[in-house]
Amino acid sequence: MKLYTCNYCYSEFEPTRRRVQKYCSNTCRSKAYHARKTITNTPTTQTNSAISTTLDSPPVETNKIESMSTSGVGNAAAGALIADGLKSLITSNKNKPATKGDLDDLKLLLTNRYLPINNMQQDQYGRSPFYDVETRGVVYLKL
Repeated sequence: MKLYTCNYCYSEFEPTRRRVQKYCSNTCRSKAYHARKTITNTPTTQTNSAISTTLDSPPVETNKIESMSTSGVGNAAAGALIADGLKSLITSNKNKPATKGDLDDLKLLLTNRYLPINNMQQDQYGRSPFYDVETRGVVYLKL
């Protein structure tokens, strides 16, 4: 069998596929791809006080590493507080999310034996109507 030379690590390998392999492994293949795609710093030439680059090379971008500062953290916190405050002012009470207290109140209401009926009138003695969960009937109680 014929041995090939890897285009990335230059080691000899025996091909495992029918077509011509360029790389000995997937690792070498991906490393070669990343090596081709990285931006290299090319020297620039200066003519007539104008900087020009060669047509082959892409524009050089320098990476700026930002450091964390207390003023930046303060500005981010102030912006978040202002945004949350405006959101709570604009949102109506119907559209606000339920809190844990709201859920506890609902649970307490549903675990009671008597549930109030709001669309019925009081009886002649001034008692309010309630639905009895155990007997499944309407009961009038004095509050």
